[in-house]
Amino acid sequence: MTDSTVAETDSHSDTAVSVQQVVKTYYVGQPVHALDDVTFELPRGSYTAVMGPSGSGKSTLMNLIGCLDTPTEGTVVVNSQDVTSLSDRERTRLRGEEIGFVFQTFNLMPRLTALQNVALPMVARNVSRDRRVERAQSLLGRVGLADRVDHLPNELSGGQRQRVAIARALVNDPTLLLADEPTGNVDTDTGATIMNLFAELHAAGNTLLVVTHERRIAEHADRILHLLDGELERIERIETPRRPTVDSGEGD
Repeated sequence: MTDSTVAETDSHSDTAVSVQQVVKTYYVGQPVHALDDVTFELPRGSYTAVMGPSGSGKSTLMNLIGCLDTPTEGTVVVNSQDVTSLSDRERTRLRGEEIGFVFQTFNLMPRLTALQNVALPMVARNVSRDRRVERAQSLLGRVGLADRVDHLPNELSGGQRQRVAIARALVNDPTLLLADEPTGNVDTDTGATIMNLFAELHAAGNTLLVVTHERRIAEHADRILHLLDGELERIERIETPRRPTVDSGEGD
């Protein structure tokens, strides 16, 4: 494994995400810089992890790239669109069409079945009911849950719920997948299954950004962004990323 300086820029001309001199300041009696002059790029099709202690700015960074928030200073460009110059409606459209989210707490609707949870994001895009069902069934099969489509979240294990969340994140065929501690609430074997799914998504050409506090999870990526006190401390390249050995259709 080797380290590069924070000033490093990637030679790829096709960039999925560009973060330039980003500052995010919150005011809680006095200004607190959640992010301070952060600059990096995510080449299209890259696999990047973000690590750092609690309060280092990991979630703030993900919210900015995911169009859930805007920076105080600097620019965030996602798929050639400057997020900082978009209206709320335009950011919502970009988020719905181009970005998939996987959360540690799953964020599933408790009264909807697995199939209904996965299909839900397509409702806002006016996709027909038949197409929604077909797409949701296909994705649930892809994550090994073809026999759980009619189950409610409380009838599923933690690992199964996370796989439903991954299927939901993929339902609009996003080019960018953001995952916040995706293995934080599952056991080791299920975590390996999830990382295998991510490896498949990366191999298919998706751009992945995974926030984690676990070194072994971060090492599945091609590089790691290390945050400390809101600053990008260094970019670490992983010479030999971990490769999962479990099959994506197994495990709970």
